[in-house]
Amino acid sequence: MIERYTRPEMGVLWTQDAKYQAWLEVEVAVCRALAARGRIPVEALTEIEAKVAFDGARIEEIEREVKHDVIAFLTSVSEHVGPSSRFIHVGLTSSDVVDTGFALQLKRSGALLLTGMDRLYQALARLAWKHKDTPMIGRSHGIHAEPITFGLKVAVWCAEAQRNRQRLVQAIAAVSVGMLSGAVGTFANIDPDVEEAVCAELGLTPELAGTQVISRDRHAEFFGTLAVIAGSIEKIAVEIRHLQRTEVLEAEEPFTAGQKGSSAMPHKRNPILSENLTGLARLLRGYAAMALEDIALWHERDISHSSVERVIGPDACIVMDFMLHRASGLLERLVVYPQRMLRNLHQMHGLIFSQRVLLALTEKGMLREDAYRVVQRNAMQVWEVGADFQSLLAADPQIQPYLNAQELAALFDLAYHVRNIDAIFARVFPEGQPR
Repeated sequence: MIERYTRPEMGVLWTQDAKYQAWLEVEVAVCRALAARGRIPVEALTEIEAKVAFDGARIEEIEREVKHDVIAFLTSVSEHVGPSSRFIHVGLTSSDVVDTGFALQLKRSGALLLTGMDRLYQALARLAWKHKDTPMIGRSHGIHAEPITFGLKVAVWCAEAQRNRQRLVQAIAAVSVGMLSGAVGTFANIDPDVEEAVCAELGLTPELAGTQVISRDRHAEFFGTLAVIAGSIEKIAVEIRHLQRTEVLEAEEPFTAGQKGSSAMPHKRNPILSENLTGLARLLRGYAAMALEDIALWHERDISHSSVERVIGPDACIVMDFMLHRASGLLERLVVYPQRMLRNLHQMHGLIFSQRVLLALTEKGMLREDAYRVVQRNAMQVWEVGADFQSLLAADPQIQPYLNAQELAALFDLAYHVRNIDAIFARVFPEGQPR
């Protein structure tokens, strides 16, 4: 991934040296397990642990000749270890090292992503509680519907973030799996208890049954989960973009001192962070599609997945990490305009209370079809000429027998629509307001 979207904390986990280091951890752990079982001399293990290392430049040099990255890696390691290197990679095949090392990288990346998820949730929770009772118009199809609060809108995002964290925990567990079963997965030259010991040392779970590679449904779940999380962030970003439109302007991204919105128009303040998040979410969906394509491999193994994972492994984790922290920073500094929300809410001259009038008429005995027709007839006059909805209803002879002016006025009460916000918040935040 390009540096622009790479946070150092995540980027360092996906360097070439980080990959080789993960391979090295696997190989040394296998040596320890074999030494504990008398398969290799303890003296050899001591020498391996003391001398084991690799040289990234040397690996690339060797690979140019042998055209095999794991062999090049093992050759470089052997140059550091010396004669005892003959006990390294005993009973293993390349995929054992590559797949188990990949699992280590994904697990470590997942831990960073969980930290990012926690920051995002905290930012959302604080914003939701701050604006729990801030009224605004709810929209369906982009059209004014009925009143909500801005806090409710954000609480919906909070609930989604909670689910996404649970999904990520499960997805990390799915890929935190090691396999050290040798060619075609039969344990012909290495025993299953070695795999179990190595996985325990590395903090991984042994694959229940594998071929020569770990089954890629696990990885598809992981990358698919990242795409779902990215989709949720995009959902927030798209909403902010809509709320920042000039005609709406109920919330907007922070605009810092010295920032410029347009090379041509000095007045512009554009939702560039949200638009960036929207674009990056498209990448994550693409990576998920690629991971799904990797599930079906030929027989016990091919390497059609390898080239894909060399790209999507680092890129998906790095982009997801960047998105989480960019979204969190945006939400932490989001500018909200409650007065503009209230002004927009009343823009349609009371039309947003039409459902309550409809229900009141039916409760008073008017047939629903008749009530709908008379309320809609008055509503259309508001759309067309901008009249006051309540006044029109009060003057309508078909409504007067059912509702007097006082009863009508009571139906135009904003508090009625948001009276259950506390109950909704109790569902989303069962432990109360986060500190």
